[in-house]
Amino acid sequence: MKRTLIGLTLLTASALATSASAQTTITFWDLLGGGDGARMQQIVDGFNKSQTAFKVQRTTLAWGVPYYTKVRTSSAVGQGPDVAILHLSRLSGWADAKILRPIAPAELSGVGMKSSGFFPKLWSASNYKGQNYAIPLDTHPMVLYYNKDVLAKAGLMGANGMPKSLNSLASFEAAMAAVKKTGALPVSFETGPNAYMPWRLWLALIGQQGGSIIENNKLTYGKLGASTLTTISNWGKNGYVGKNVDYPTSVAQFVNGKAAFMLNGAWEVPTLVDGAKSGKIKFGYGVMPLPKLYATQNTWGDSHAFVIPNNVGKPIAGDKLKGAMQFLAYANKNAMIWASGGLVPANLSVANSAAYKSMKPNSDYAAVAAQNVTYDPLGWYSGAAGPLEAASAKYFPAAMNGQLPVDRAMGLFETEAKKLLTATPKP
Repeated sequence: MKRTLIGLTLLTASALATSASAQTTITFWDLLGGGDGARMQQIVDGFNKSQTAFKVQRTTLAWGVPYYTKVRTSSAVGQGPDVAILHLSRLSGWADAKILRPIAPAELSGVGMKSSGFFPKLWSASNYKGQNYAIPLDTHPMVLYYNKDVLAKAGLMGANGMPKSLNSLASFEAAMAAVKKTGALPVSFETGPNAYMPWRLWLALIGQQGGSIIENNKLTYGKLGASTLTTISNWGKNGYVGKNVDYPTSVAQFVNGKAAFMLNGAWEVPTLVDGAKSGKIKFGYGVMPLPKLYATQNTWGDSHAFVIPNNVGKPIAGDKLKGAMQFLAYANKNAMIWASGGLVPANLSVANSAAYKSMKPNSDYAAVAAQNVTYDPLGWYSGAAGPLEAASAKYFPAAMNGQLPVDRAMGLFETEAKKLLTATPKP
């Protein structure tokens, strides 16, 4: 009997070892830190616990250029990950460079995903030249935060608990002027050296006027470029936004109750939610889509999306592809975890769910922002931490701070932009 038990024990241990070794590992690289990183880890852990056939092994790299350079160069020599996070604003350049593996319709339907299950603009941005290259997880748009207490003092709060009449450029500028008279800062906004927010607002407002930035590799904004930069530069001249304000200070100005509005990304929503819960934020606040200041309600936005790198010489194996697609489907179905970070879930079933609609202030801006999101223009030079955005950051903040005339700032930006349009694509 004793010998039999030992044999069974050894057999069981052997079977477990065989089972563990049969588990397929899916390598996953991302650039998500802070709260986003913690939420992504929760999704990865949930997937790994939900089944036994696959294990997602996550690696987080430094945000921005270091991350994108590492993914691109590793994939070029067949040593990239099975799955990676990509900002959709970068997709066109990566697809043209054949760094991404297209995702076939059958591969989507095989795990219960289809194009109609996503916000149309987000799904459109995931496709390029007739092929799908990404599964969008979210959009993170520019939104307008507002301090109800400061606005009430300025006579700008409506009976519905929202700001009054922010439906044109004239009405928004009138609201800023009214706030200034109270002694409060009208808008907290990043204007310091190398700030990206001026570019994002500029892009959104050109879109609201029916314009575009680049088409067919040519600058297309025409007179709207200078007139729009003049508009937002006048906000600095009139004292509606602070000068040389770095990003942390722009957030602090609003969180500390000193500003009536904050123009920023939806990713700062957790800062407000957590601050209110802890008692650090003592004023009433709300979040709404970027107002319709011109003809449409376009807003700047970007999206985190899952992609499958086209590892040269080592295409993803069938078993890994199966696991990767199951993981992408799991992440989208469980996007409520991700939505708690303020980002708008790309999956319509999540965005339209009762649970999400009860998530405040997220659901107050989500649908309108996602339906009107405007991405950076197509091109290898475009997108998050890309050289076109970096070029704007040299000159647009200087115009807002009165350090450069608008025409000079636009001229310097255009000189760099035209060089990028004719340059050889780079990582």
